[in-house]
Amino acid sequence: MSAAREVRRVGFIGLGSQGGPMARRIAESGIPTTLWARRAEALAEFRDTGAATAASPADLAAAVDLVCVCVLDDAAVEQVVTGPGGVLWHLAEGSVIAVHSTVRPDTVERLADRAAERGIAVVDAPVSGGGPAAEQGRLLVMLGGDTKVVERCRPVFATYGEPVVHLGPVGAGQRAKLVNNLLLAANMGVAESAFTLARELGVDPAQLSVVLTHGTGRSFGVGRVREPEFTLRTASERAGALLQKDVRLIAEVAKDSGAHPGIVLDAADAALASMGRAR
Repeated sequence: MSAAREVRRVGFIGLGSQGGPMARRIAESGIPTTLWARRAEALAEFRDTGAATAASPADLAAAVDLVCVCVLDDAAVEQVVTGPGGVLWHLAEGSVIAVHSTVRPDTVERLADRAAERGIAVVDAPVSGGGPAAEQGRLLVMLGGDTKVVERCRPVFATYGEPVVHLGPVGAGQRAKLVNNLLLAANMGVAESAFTLARELGVDPAQLSVVLTHGTGRSFGVGRVREPEFTLRTASERAGALLQKDVRLIAEVAKDSGAHPGIVLDAADAALASMGRAR
């Protein structure tokens, strides 16, 4: 492998509700930034940032040292990275690809192996917190990759992330993100059950929500079980499909590795079943 390139220029692909604010934070930090999107209107929103735009992923890759990818799923990541005209074929040796999408750990491991053949590093960097957290620079960024590569990229990740956590080799970030989302689903299901029990016991769910916000039983999941129904209906409409995907993925990853998720998977499955009924 050639000498590592200093990360001076960043490319960003995937300007959706989460990726868009992340890309804006990079551009507004003063780091030279190049963007690519399928929709011209997505790029138009960045005219005030000074970010450059590329005609294709290939053109973007030729202009940068680090490509951040924040697209929908495994297939989209592989298309952008290794498909025809993908960034891997046009990056200079010593460059880096950061996969912010939540995908299978073996997807990023496979991409990392292919990239290494061309002297390019891959880090997986899934995030948690959504667009509002990105706008405020407080996304949780979960990193998997070589320590030296991670440290080269950390100043970029820090423009939108706090904390930025390095969890181990490539794939570790994805595993941590999937475990996080598994626990989120489980907590939401348990919270819905708690509100149902409270109602049956004659406790006002609205007042119980105050208790669970300030008491030792609090969790992020409690806040997702919203008024006035205190069910998972709203959460199902907003994120049910994504949670279902992530819970399925972590179940498969655990089975393949011989790990035992235990009761957290049972609770998550119950929450997803409840979401299905709420739709």
